[in-house]
Amino acid sequence: MKITSTSCICPVLVCLCFVQRCYGTAHHSSIKVTRNQTKHIEGETEVHHRPKRGWVWNQFFVLEEHMGPDPQYVGKLHSNSDKGDGSVKYILTGEGAGTIFIIDDTTGDIHSTKSLDREQKTHYVLHAQAIDRRTNKPLEPESEFIIKVQDINDNAPKFTDGPYIVTVPEMSDMGVIRTALHNMDREAREHYSVVIQAKDMAGQVGGLSGSTTVNITLTDVNDNPPRFPQKHYQLYVPESAQVGSAVGKIKANDADTGSNADMTYSIINGDGIGIFSISTDKETREGILSLKKPLNYEKKKSYTLTIEGANTHLDFRFSHLGPFKDATMLKIIVGDVDEPPLFSMPSYVMEVYENAKIGTVVGTVLAQDPDSANSLVRYFIDYSAEDDRCFNIDANTGTIRTTKVLDREETSWYNITVAASENDNPGLLSHVTVGIRVLDVNDNPPELAREYDIVVCENSKPGQVIHTISATDKDDFANGPRFNYFLDEHLSINPNFTLKDNEDNTASILTRRRRFSRTIQEVYYLPIMISDGGIPSLSSTSTLTIRVCACERDGRVRTCLAEAFLSSAGLSTGALIAILLCVVILLAIVVLFITLRRSKKEPLIISEEDVRENVVTYDDEGGGEEDTEAFDITALRNPSAAEELKYRRDIRPEVKLTPRHQTLSTLESIDVQEFIKQKLAEADLDPSVPPYDSLQTYAYEGQRSEAGSISSLDSATTQSDQDYHYLGDWGPEFKKLAELYGEIESERTT
Repeated sequence: MKITSTSCICPVLVCLCFVQRCYGTAHHSSIKVTRNQTKHIEGETEVHHRPKRGWVWNQFFVLEEHMGPDPQYVGKLHSNSDKGDGSVKYILTGEGAGTIFIIDDTTGDIHSTKSLDREQKTHYVLHAQAIDRRTNKPLEPESEFIIKVQDINDNAPKFTDGPYIVTVPEMSDMGVIRTALHNMDREAREHYSVVIQAKDMAGQVGGLSGSTTVNITLTDVNDNPPRFPQKHYQLYVPESAQVGSAVGKIKANDADTGSNADMTYSIINGDGIGIFSISTDKETREGILSLKKPLNYEKKKSYTLTIEGANTHLDFRFSHLGPFKDATMLKIIVGDVDEPPLFSMPSYVMEVYENAKIGTVVGTVLAQDPDSANSLVRYFIDYSAEDDRCFNIDANTGTIRTTKVLDREETSWYNITVAASENDNPGLLSHVTVGIRVLDVNDNPPELAREYDIVVCENSKPGQVIHTISATDKDDFANGPRFNYFLDEHLSINPNFTLKDNEDNTASILTRRRRFSRTIQEVYYLPIMISDGGIPSLSSTSTLTIRVCACERDGRVRTCLAEAFLSSAGLSTGALIAILLCVVILLAIVVLFITLRRSKKEPLIISEEDVRENVVTYDDEGGGEEDTEAFDITALRNPSAAEELKYRRDIRPEVKLTPRHQTLSTLESIDVQEFIKQKLAEADLDPSVPPYDSLQTYAYEGQRSEAGSISSLDSATTQSDQDYHYLGDWGPEFKKLAELYGEIESERTT
């Protein structure tokens, strides 16, 4: 079977056909497959030869993108067994068989029914077979062949990522896209657009092409130094400008951008270096001129500065372009401003003695007009509403005087504010602080530091220190200590106490005799005099109150007056009143309680209709001393009262008994025991006795004791040499007794 093709367009096909001819094939575009055959030669017997297989052409070519109206012819299948009588049937199988590629089963012609795209699929693998139509048996083995899609120039070159954006440093000479100009300057032109075209088929005729755009931006380098637009500037600054404030701006231009245009400013020369300073604004790249010291038009009217601006980021590749800095001259004109008066000192301190007369001169302030006009100045004190106006000032001279008598002990320091203004312009004011110190005068005598509570023990000894006192002085230290203490010389010598100056601004109180007695005198008064160290010296007299108290042997106070206890306890008047109120309230409660108890003991109201239903109750057992409602026991206590017949008050007697009378001699001679028995018998027989038992008590002490009296009133008081010191060992209850007997013993010995 042979397969033929007429699509000989590509030069490769021409070469293949040439090879086919060299092999001696009959058809240049066919695939021929021969079967095993036996050739009979006339006159010869049949000889078997080895069958020679026909040459196999196993590749077809088809052009892509075929747009014709008829199917594109691909090739032809032909078998050696085909005699042209239609007995051979050709079958095509494989990729695209029946859809893309169809075959004429009689002639073996293969056609392409669709337009193919090589960029999607480059080749197809198919199988061809020839069979007998009558028997459906294969005449030849199945053959495999390939149909390749032949490429045509149907796709132009394409830039996938265009348009392109490229940044190239200015002055560059390297890169895939090279600069056509030497030292391209970004400051002259920053953006460029380049169109790039690509052609296939090596640019031959019939080839396709594609293009893209490349946008090129030149990035900046520091190749331009800063430049001031002018070489001379002038700036006006008023003399009233505040120190630290910005007074002007200056700027140098730099053609570069970003960090390449950063610069710093500095003052490199001029007579205003110490008066002005300059700083750099990072955002605007301006130089900010500030004032370091105050200006004075009357002293200097102008200043000159040389200001330099220099790049901070240098590129040494371009150092040959010159220094990357520039300088300019700035002249500053100081403007004259009408200023307020100027005081000769920033503050004043003055002194004046206390008790000085009204109108005493304290001091003088001075202010002048700093302007060239030298206007007159007026003064006044700037008082607030709550200030105590103790001073005034002369409006023309600035002299300050007192308006009140000052007291250093009340206020030792005054701070006032003096204001000055010009006559021509009263609205311009200046102020100054004036401190006035009030000097001390010895006008306060010394006095005791506090009220002293001095106690002397009854058993004190001569020369014993009972207290130490001190003094204070309201005056200053120079007119206060040292203090001198002494007793009044005009008074007689005090026999009980004396005073000792300790020469350290304190004094001690000493006793001058042995033993004091509260029974004789409870309180002593000691007048003392105190003088200070001022010139002239002042003195005062104070009286000390000394109380006599009983003390322990170690000097601790044991008992003293009631007021002493209250004073030592530190009770105030309010506390004493509170204590008294509490006592009064307690007494009122006790009285109310007693009143309520007595209200319960009132006589019972007995109905006169029937006394039998009255029940009399008692709170004690059998009457007692307080049971006087039902019984009157005065008769039992006093036998003399037995003559009088007493009726019960809780019942109504029905029978009046005749009183029994006994003689006085009988009553005096009868024994109490016999008297009680007699009264008991009478009670048993008395019909007025209530039908219950009662217990009656009698105040009978019994007979006289034979032991005699144990009282010491009748004891003999004989002087003996008995030692009573043992009483001090019996405890605190016998302290007073031991002291009394100790004094008696000491008097005997003396």
